[in-house]
Amino acid sequence: MTGTPEGTFTALRTQLQDAATTFADGPAALEGILRGIVDDVERAVSEPLEIFPVCHHSPASAIAMARRLREKQPRTIYLELCEDMAPLLTELRNCRLPVAVQSFASEIEGFPADWAPLSVVAPVTEASAEYQAIAYALDTPGVELVLVDRSSDHVFQWETGTDGEDDGEGDGDPDAPEAAEQTALHGDAVGVEIGDLRPRFAELEEHLLRHGRVRHWSEWWHQYVELPLGDSDHDTYRQVMLLIGSLFRRLAPGDPRKVRVDEDRERYMWTRMREHLAATGADPADCLYVCGAFHAASRVAEFGVHGSDTFTISPPSGTKWRHGLIPSSHGAIEAQFGLAAGSVSIAATEWAKNVRRTGVRPFRLEGQAGTKKSTKPRKALAPTAPASAGPAADRLTGFLQRPPALDALDEAELLGWSVEIVRAARRNGYLASTADAIAVFETSILLAGMRDRAKPTPYDFQDAAVTCIEKDAVPGRRDVGRLVEIMMGGDRVGQVGYDALPPLARDVHDRLAPLDLKLQQRGVQRALLDIASRPELARCSDLLWMLRRLLPQGAARPIMGERRLGEHPIQESWDLALGTHQRALIELGYEGVSIEQVLEQRLRRAAYAPQATAAQVLEAVEDATLYLRSRRLADELGTRALEVLASERSVDGAPEVLRRVRRLLAHYRTAEPVLPPWIESFVKTGYAHYCTLLPTAFTDDDATVRQVAAMLGFLFGMEGLALSLGCDRTQLELALAQSHPTEPSRTALLWAAQTHLGTLPRTALRARCAELLGNPLVVPAYPRYLSGFVHALEPVPGLADFVVEAVSNAFALLPDAVLLPWLPTLIGTLRAGGAEQAPLLIREAGRVFPARLTELDSWVPPWRLPQEPPRVPVESAASTPGGLPLLAAHPATCDALADLLGCDGTWETGEAMSPGAALLSRHPETATALEALLTVG
Repeated sequence: MTGTPEGTFTALRTQLQDAATTFADGPAALEGILRGIVDDVERAVSEPLEIFPVCHHSPASAIAMARRLREKQPRTIYLELCEDMAPLLTELRNCRLPVAVQSFASEIEGFPADWAPLSVVAPVTEASAEYQAIAYALDTPGVELVLVDRSSDHVFQWETGTDGEDDGEGDGDPDAPEAAEQTALHGDAVGVEIGDLRPRFAELEEHLLRHGRVRHWSEWWHQYVELPLGDSDHDTYRQVMLLIGSLFRRLAPGDPRKVRVDEDRERYMWTRMREHLAATGADPADCLYVCGAFHAASRVAEFGVHGSDTFTISPPSGTKWRHGLIPSSHGAIEAQFGLAAGSVSIAATEWAKNVRRTGVRPFRLEGQAGTKKSTKPRKALAPTAPASAGPAADRLTGFLQRPPALDALDEAELLGWSVEIVRAARRNGYLASTADAIAVFETSILLAGMRDRAKPTPYDFQDAAVTCIEKDAVPGRRDVGRLVEIMMGGDRVGQVGYDALPPLARDVHDRLAPLDLKLQQRGVQRALLDIASRPELARCSDLLWMLRRLLPQGAARPIMGERRLGEHPIQESWDLALGTHQRALIELGYEGVSIEQVLEQRLRRAAYAPQATAAQVLEAVEDATLYLRSRRLADELGTRALEVLASERSVDGAPEVLRRVRRLLAHYRTAEPVLPPWIESFVKTGYAHYCTLLPTAFTDDDATVRQVAAMLGFLFGMEGLALSLGCDRTQLELALAQSHPTEPSRTALLWAAQTHLGTLPRTALRARCAELLGNPLVVPAYPRYLSGFVHALEPVPGLADFVVEAVSNAFALLPDAVLLPWLPTLIGTLRAGGAEQAPLLIREAGRVFPARLTELDSWVPPWRLPQEPPRVPVESAASTPGGLPLLAAHPATCDALADLLGCDGTWETGEAMSPGAALLSRHPETATALEALLTVG
């Protein structure tokens, strides 16, 4: 096709000018728009490099593409798709469509940090023109496929420069049915759509829907574009698509940002094509440019292969992009690109009907699922019809003047639909019958007639089925509209084949092979691991726990068994859905070549994040020990936790720090001969750190009682280790002396800490509580004191008996007028603040209170019993200087020590003296020092 002679579209211009004069109030403006549309069509048709306009996932575009490829047999195909995705297209033969080509970046550079991770997807279905072009180019010898659209990096570069406006790419319609479920296959990825043919002028779309008597854009496109173009010849299809693209382009709102993005994309693509033509010397007549109809009607100055201007393409950022294939589905495509639910499934059904009706042989990648594999090299195609070499004729004038060809009613097809939907409805709980099938059949014809259609479309049939069957209730999980979508082809979900998976995903499948499960199959599968009888399954268990840590919830869910520090599994049971979450597994492959590497990278990333807390770093240490069993990584992250703790100025993470440090200490004490140096330093630093923050935390309104109790739990629980490492207990005593809380729960917490240190005796604490109960002004606040005592069980568990005593005294001493209104507050306080310590209180109450109801009347609380006087030594240290009588009362101890020191003799028998007595006579200061310590204690 060499172009169009001057005056080819003169008749069309005259027709449109007459229409503008007849129907428009301001004919000059409308005439300019219509004349510009014809100019756009003429310019595109005259281009030496043939432009093939398409619409995304359009069966008519796919049929026209397959027909044109067999006629023209181009040697080079330029495709509007991100140029960095080209190496992945050969892997499509190992997949079951629909799938999406993905570019992914977890570590970004040059973009806002909150954008991470970056993801770009380009869905591919069999009923799409781009797939026909890809299959033709990859399986035909001597044909080159060149992707010319901006790279994934430039997609986000231009998003940064245009405030993220919509330029034919989107994140989906959040109001689409089942959007939350379906978009999980694509996530938050930016979707690259070839052929965005939807009016950007809202009033125009509303006008078309209203006068077309349809509900949404997908139905309008199916009725007024897909069906008329399904059987059209190449020139008619091409000119109509160019006309639609130019119309939508010229009627789009004049937002300069959107116009600049559209035109820059076109300049980008034409620049790439001119570069390739210059480098290869290819003849434009042997090339085909496949792009969206919106971009095919371009008006930029350098439009065409002979353009003189050049477009400067910015260099890529420092972001490292990974590429792969992820599964997609009809529902995911509909949700991401804002299409009506079921429209892609209906398009797939229409594609199959067009193939049968037209007899066009579509292209399909050899070796793909459902095709026969051939070992013979594929021969070049023989032309099925001569390609048009002359100038294109005006097909638009006749197409626009003649009435649409109405399809006759296919009663057999409609009857089959009606019977099938009733059968599906009965399986899903509806009380449908043969009468409903008849009603659906007749209502479909009625609705089509009301909408000026001779043949009911799938959308008419869906409306009729909902009206006649669903009525006012949905008994099951699916409504009738969803059942119609499933019946029309269903939400087909693609699958990436094993050979197309990244190395990490293949490694996961190989390592889980002993489970004998079909891991690529969608749905949940139960895996039973009897590790005791099959020790080789322990490696599968380790991998499953790492997958549970890295993949979304539900991909690997343990039913029986748990992973704790120091424990070894015996039997486990898992529910696995790796086929359903194949996308997440593939994206792990973008981060590393093994699960262990990815987990280590993520742990490091979490530990070295700018906002990381000591608790989060300790969690990374625990995960490194639990999943990777890496002492090296745990020591590195532990050192990082020490640094983060020293720099913190708040106590928000104190409870989590205490819990994790206790667990790690217990593990290292049982599994290691000595404690790691980092944890000793952590305890030492934490002791000094929390002592410093303690006075402020007691009065800080932002610090909760639980956080202060956790600080005290760290100080009291780690005190022995901290003192052995050189810490000074005086620092803790001074911190408590400087603490002056005013809030009741924190005051009670301070009293408990003083009792633990010995500065507040139990008798004094009991007296203070009695004073609180005896003061009517303080009684309403007594539950808050109890809350503090309950939290005090974390650092001082020995106070459990006292807390039981305090609660019992409150019930015993308070009158009903005070007790009954206060009881809900007490229960709420214990539930909110004492959930973790409730088992300790219950055990103590069970020990103190009688076990039988009959014993309650004669029961006397232990704290009401007479207290025994403190024991006084028979002989004081003053009456026996040197403390020798105490040692003489226990000669075995002295003799054992003397034997170790090499002394001989017996204990004060006659003139002979025992080794212990002889030793004490020579060194009396030792006994004196021991006496002093015992006296102080």
